[in-house]
Amino acid sequence: MLHDPARHEPLNAIAWDEPRVRGTIARIVDDTVAAFTPDGLWPVHPRDLEPGDDPDAPATNLYYGAVGVIWALHYLDAIGAAPSPSFAQHLEPLRLRNRASRGGNFGSWMMGDLPFEMMAWARAPGAARADVIAALIEGNIDHPARELMWGSPGSLLAALEMHRATGDERWALMFRRIAQRLREQLLWSDRQSCHFWTQDLYGRQTRYLDAVHGFIATASVLIQGRHLLPEADWLEWQDCIATTVANTAIREDGRATWPVQADEPPGTPQKWLMQFCHGAPGFVIALADLPGHALDPLLLEAGEATWAAGPLAKGSNLCHGTAGNAYAFLVLHARTGDARWRERARAFAMHAIAQFEDETARTGRLRHSLWTGDIGLAVFLWDCLRGQARFPTLDVFF
Repeated sequence: MLHDPARHEPLNAIAWDEPRVRGTIARIVDDTVAAFTPDGLWPVHPRDLEPGDDPDAPATNLYYGAVGVIWALHYLDAIGAAPSPSFAQHLEPLRLRNRASRGGNFGSWMMGDLPFEMMAWARAPGAARADVIAALIEGNIDHPARELMWGSPGSLLAALEMHRATGDERWALMFRRIAQRLREQLLWSDRQSCHFWTQDLYGRQTRYLDAVHGFIATASVLIQGRHLLPEADWLEWQDCIATTVANTAIREDGRATWPVQADEPPGTPQKWLMQFCHGAPGFVIALADLPGHALDPLLLEAGEATWAAGPLAKGSNLCHGTAGNAYAFLVLHARTGDARWRERARAFAMHAIAQFEDETARTGRLRHSLWTGDIGLAVFLWDCLRGQARFPTLDVFF
């Protein structure tokens, strides 16, 4: 078995209900807007607290804090999903609060200044703000985390998004420079005959493969920005990515997933996680734009493993919840045209709505967070309605 049954729950067989989906999006957005205060921002949900955290100190970062919620509200408003007022006037005070709480690594994609500065630039583009963004990217190139949340892969994504928005060669040059540095930092596994990165993360060294901290998250950005690389460089990356994905996969009875870390000795006990941030769903999502079809059989097996595991017991969120897993089905529908994957995405969507309703009734409040909370669910539900897989702040930012 490729997943831990204790982490999942049986799928509720709820028929697809478009009015209910739209109503849930509207409810989440309306409640989120109403819950904001300039001083308190959005209260931190107990599930987002780590041991020792102050429950009265609001989070400000992109991952589970206020700027992530603001990004999602602005995004849903811009694409016509649900109207909301602008929170742009709060970005600079929020950035200063976030900087004070972080104490360093201001170039982090999910925890630092970068998303604040890029959102402010989008509202009022200018050379001075672009220079600040460039400096944050430059200052993070050699960060030892080598992963998306804190390290240079997040800077790689920021450079790609700025190039998408401007077409300026400045950002393409940065993208190529970071890609080259990441290439130099790759390590080789004799055991698995493939490359991986180590991450100096939270006081220890890891070899994560996952779609947040690991190899496949960085691969996703390289795939999306492959047009910015010399053809020979991209072909080398493509071979590297395909080899690592294939050689680290664990396959069983027509299903597949991946271990938490690369280059683990045979017999190492596995932590069987089947969620976006570790396991098969994140691999499918990260490889959504991979050219060619050589890995498609493996991705289909990963989709089958995600479906067989069922919805996640942790709730409806993106990072380690039912909505995040369902994005894998939207990706497979886009890659194959097979309507079965769209129906599976919709089945998970309806289950996620029930999870959201149950938890809200039990706690009397929403979970105000992009990656771990309800506004992320609203973004997924809209993508499910329109049949697109654009994972928020990874596949789309501006």
